[in-house]
Amino acid sequence: MNALDEFSLAGKSAVVTGAGAGIGRAIALAFAGAGASVACLDIDAKAAVETCRTIEDAGGRAISIACDVSLEADVEAAAQAVERTFGGVQVLVNGAAAHDPDGTVLELDLADWNRVFAVNVTGAFLMSRAILPLMVEGDGGSVIHIASQLGRVAGERRAVYCATKGALIQLAKAMAIDHAADNIRVNTLSPGAVETDRLVRRFGNMAAARRIAGPRHLMQRLGQPDEIACAAIFLASDASSFMTGADLLVDGGYTAT
Repeated sequence: MNALDEFSLAGKSAVVTGAGAGIGRAIALAFAGAGASVACLDIDAKAAVETCRTIEDAGGRAISIACDVSLEADVEAAAQAVERTFGGVQVLVNGAAAHDPDGTVLELDLADWNRVFAVNVTGAFLMSRAILPLMVEGDGGSVIHIASQLGRVAGERRAVYCATKGALIQLAKAMAIDHAADNIRVNTLSPGAVETDRLVRRFGNMAAARRIAGPRHLMQRLGQPDEIACAAIFLASDASSFMTGADLLVDGGYTAT
């Protein structure tokens, strides 16, 4: 067998949350390019449709689902729609992330703190709880939580973001232990700073993001969504068949120093 065949997702169905933009969209498109059928979930229904349409225009198979991953009813309805369309699921990517305001614990509003945890952490829990039974009924699968290099190291005035991303890394380890017997692998994928609209929101524009955040990485630049998507294909595919309970850093050397 050609080693590259191990990276194929042909015959697999994947659910990607946060698929309407940024890293989530890049992952959804990459999965479809690798042969997977993709359920594109996003709180922004129009954005999810656009990702789905791009996949279909390229000859792939996809569905779009409007879903707030922090709402149990939305998640359950999404899981039912996926099951009706695809039957089983082999890959779940929990990529939905709330806007996180800068602030120390003295500055953060409780409502903001709760909202970021509700999307980043509770959303991953709810999606996992809804989709894992479909994996268990099949031949297993791969769950990927999108964490961050800031789940490993801290950032100034990023208290809530760091806390949620660290929680996802630990959640993946616990899930990996609990579901190894079901042939379900669970890992986190931790990007460094990536050129998405989230950085524009944080720094005001991409030029400022490149100037300020780029040099924090050993590679002296920001990451690209497609670079993270390539790592997601690895974790979703048989190429990573001996990997579970791990955190895959794709951070341009951010945490090396």
